[in-house]
Amino acid sequence: MNILDTIGNLIDQTAFFGLSWGNYVMILVACVFLYLAIRKGYEPLLLVPIAFGMLLVNMYPDIMEEEGLLHYFYLLDEWSILPSLIFMGVGAMTDFGPLIANPKSFLLGAAAQFGIYSAYFLAILMGFNGESAAAISIIGGADGPTSIFLAGKLGQTALLGPIAVAAYSYMSLVPIIQPPIMRLFTTEKERKIKMEQLRPVSKLEKILFPIIVTIVVVMILPTTAPLVGMLMLGNLFRESGVVKQLQETASNAMMYIVVIFLGTSVGATTSAEAFLNISTIKIVILGLVAFAVGTAAGVLFGKLMCVATHGKVNPLIGSAGVSAVPMAARVSQKVGAEADPTNFLLMHAMGPNVAGVIGTAVAAGTFMAIFGVK
Repeated sequence: MNILDTIGNLIDQTAFFGLSWGNYVMILVACVFLYLAIRKGYEPLLLVPIAFGMLLVNMYPDIMEEEGLLHYFYLLDEWSILPSLIFMGVGAMTDFGPLIANPKSFLLGAAAQFGIYSAYFLAILMGFNGESAAAISIIGGADGPTSIFLAGKLGQTALLGPIAVAAYSYMSLVPIIQPPIMRLFTTEKERKIKMEQLRPVSKLEKILFPIIVTIVVVMILPTTAPLVGMLMLGNLFRESGVVKQLQETASNAMMYIVVIFLGTSVGATTSAEAFLNISTIKIVILGLVAFAVGTAAGVLFGKLMCVATHGKVNPLIGSAGVSAVPMAARVSQKVGAEADPTNFLLMHAMGPNVAGVIGTAVAAGTFMAIFGVK
């Protein structure tokens, strides 16, 4: 073999001439995501691995083939292992005290789920079948793990990539998407409302809460056990005080490892061939509509509670009823502080935020029950 043949073979092995225009588009999108994560700080723990997985698969598609590295990561998504472990980590990291102290927060979390059900019917109108519509609609809860979990359980693996990327993208863009909606549906006077300090929550209440919620929810909707069960188990690790090592592992080392596997495998489902099509565009639009409607519904129900309590509830905390913990609660705090720098809504917003996580899992369980999935 002469030198020219050798050089020719090396050139043929490069990716430059084997990529389609779509691959270059997705590489550009991946770079934009990396910019948003690194430069702007938009949920970098999610966006960096997702964007890098997107970058890799569009340069080297074989990385997601049956013998490819990320294929094995992706199987853990399909088997619902990674989403369930994410829920355990969230439970171990999160203080459920604000929700226990103000049970009315459950209503705000429930109201924000309206975006899910409205997106379900809209997806049906746009030509998706029932299972596909259900899997897509969960994007409205801004809950990536639940979106992946439900898509897998309903057999919608062909749509899992676009659904997961849309869900995680909207989770990351909560600080951009939510504030305009929150300002649109509230007055400056409402945004300035200061809420009374939450009552102290006893250790016994915090221990009993995850146990009782698990019994009640799983008895009614057994299919929610992988998500609700792991969420509450993680929280019991946190609140029991007797398994500190487990709590630290679930909320730190395990959580970060799972995020790496899940993020890169989700990003690797976005090859140009799978992602650049009409169905994906519809999914992205439906996800945005669902998320916007859920945010608006939470704020509007917050306004209703404000009237019912004679001005004791700031409607902004209703927007935290979506599942993006704790970012949605932080956005409620930020918008409230813009109206009045002395206003502290974060702990009040954490109640609807935690309720939203439970509500989205219940919505997923409801769809699984409707379609007879166990």
